[in-house]
Amino acid sequence: MSTDLKVNIPSFTLNNGLKIPAVGYGTWVNVDKNNRLLLEDKPKLLEAMSHAIDVGYRHLDTAHLYRTEPEVGWVVRKKIQEGVITREQMFITTKVWQHNHRPEDVEASVRGSLQRMGLDYVDLVLMHWPMAISVEGADEKIDYIESWRGFESVLDKGLAKSIGVSNFNAQQIERLLRNCRVKPVVNQVELNINLAQKDLVSYCQKNDIQCVAYTPFGSMMSSREDPNNEGTKVDDPRLTSIAKKHGKTVGQIALRHLYERGLVAIPKTITKSRVVENASIFDFQLDASDVETLNALDNGYRTVRPLFWQEYEYYPFDRVDAPIPKIPEQYLKWEDGGKIDI
Repeated sequence: MSTDLKVNIPSFTLNNGLKIPAVGYGTWVNVDKNNRLLLEDKPKLLEAMSHAIDVGYRHLDTAHLYRTEPEVGWVVRKKIQEGVITREQMFITTKVWQHNHRPEDVEASVRGSLQRMGLDYVDLVLMHWPMAISVEGADEKIDYIESWRGFESVLDKGLAKSIGVSNFNAQQIERLLRNCRVKPVVNQVELNINLAQKDLVSYCQKNDIQCVAYTPFGSMMSSREDPNNEGTKVDDPRLTSIAKKHGKTVGQIALRHLYERGLVAIPKTITKSRVVENASIFDFQLDASDVETLNALDNGYRTVRPLFWQEYEYYPFDRVDAPIPKIPEQYLKWEDGGKIDI
């Protein structure tokens, strides 16, 4: 492999002293228009993830829900055997799904994740959502404060080096901080040019909680015909002119903007060239007029808005007046999904 493909990714320091690389490789394998997971993309995911480590990525993001933990573990163990990395050089995140919000189930879930990955510990485990939902789709109304005790226990037992949350709003973070023994190191939420979430980011940064951006491109790459999609598209002249000025792609501009805001991003791709592209954002800077233009695109549009959960007690987003669809089956039950069985 030629050395000119290598990327050098800087890190941010978490409130527990651990370093988290500023760009990670996301392993969620998209869904089709019927909300069905595209599991047939897994072979391409394996290849792209393996390439990511070869070129210099040291941060992988997975979750129980994604059904990609076995693939993450396989690639990491293979790259360790090949001498490309050591386990200590990698930062691996997984997440506990909504079925496992009782404190004892949090531990069982993390142990299951470690078993699926063939690892002794993860660097970070997140509460995927603040809601507790049964495999039948019932709102279990388990307080996320109670669930957090399970995360603190997982940390105490050395199963994870760090604990954090995902999809929490500022009020939920504030309440958690008042009621926790160990504060979260991360809040992983949707962040992109259309959803800057400035107040939430500012609140987290003030409290030394690192924000991690999922869906960092918003819906700009989406080809879906959706009349309600207010996302800025990849061919928007305001974006293409900034990209042209810096000799970069629009995607790189979006990722650089997040980095300059002090945010970690976890873009996902199964295209090898894009793996390198997504991490080649540390050799230029946006100027004041670029930042002003990008900030003006923040229209509050959420790419990820799971309406099927919006009546649940701890749903974190604003509620909109819209028909409530049925929860897709893939969020309730899956084959390698129960507690520990793979």
